[in-house]
Amino acid sequence: MWYLLALSLLILQFNKKIATVILVVTTVIAGYTHTLDGRALSFLVLIAITAVVYRKFSSKSKVFSITLEIFVLLASVGLMLHVIPGFHNLRILDNVRVGPESAPFSMYYNFDKAIIPFVLIICIKSLFATDARQHTSHWYWLILVAAVPALLIIALLLGKLKFEFHHPEWLFQFVLANIFFVSLAEEALFRGYLQQRLSSVISPVPALIISSLLFGIMHYVGGSMIIIFSSLAGLIYGIAWMLSGRLWVAVFFHFGLNLCHLLFFTYPVFHQLP
Repeated sequence: MWYLLALSLLILQFNKKIATVILVVTTVIAGYTHTLDGRALSFLVLIAITAVVYRKFSSKSKVFSITLEIFVLLASVGLMLHVIPGFHNLRILDNVRVGPESAPFSMYYNFDKAIIPFVLIICIKSLFATDARQHTSHWYWLILVAAVPALLIIALLLGKLKFEFHHPEWLFQFVLANIFFVSLAEEALFRGYLQQRLSSVISPVPALIISSLLFGIMHYVGGSMIIIFSSLAGLIYGIAWMLSGRLWVAVFFHFGLNLCHLLFFTYPVFHQLP
């Protein structure tokens, strides 16, 4: 089921009909296996109705179009924060330590968060690709790539991380979850939707800063330092989107930072041993 969900997300940019069919099959399986209960299924039906109504009537009324888009945005935020009831996400790791000085953490395959791109693409067809890209030299990209380990090194110098090399047996599950059920969902909301929408009404740099700050605030559970580092990471992902105009570029910067963090540093944070 989870592989089908990932496949639907991979195809979504290129063929929405096939991706939607795969998602419907996945949803049926998820309902049968009780990953989704009646509340979640009802919510997904409501989203499907919204998609049909938006496609047929959004061009006829600006107010109606804006109202539906606000609903789509709120639904996406609700899915991101796991506040929509009825989703019973699969716990893959339960309070594990990847290394002796790493803090324990759990990992889930999140069905609710994963479907955010399907929800957002209802109202923003350019979610995955836009022509509003910046023409830059290769040096900009080299600097941006270097910024990924640099941010982790800053966290190390501040004592929030330590070098600790890992190759966990669940690396494949981490890669699958992080690309499709974490990075893609977060980049779709904060770069593909929010930064793109803001860039259409204000200049690109303020749009980048605002979307990055909101991305950082989303990580409020981790405390003020996590908010700051997430905001800085958001700047990296936002610049990647701004320079390329491609959502998947931002996704792979996001995933790249998370993978480097897992492989070479204490993950998710340094845990002081007693």
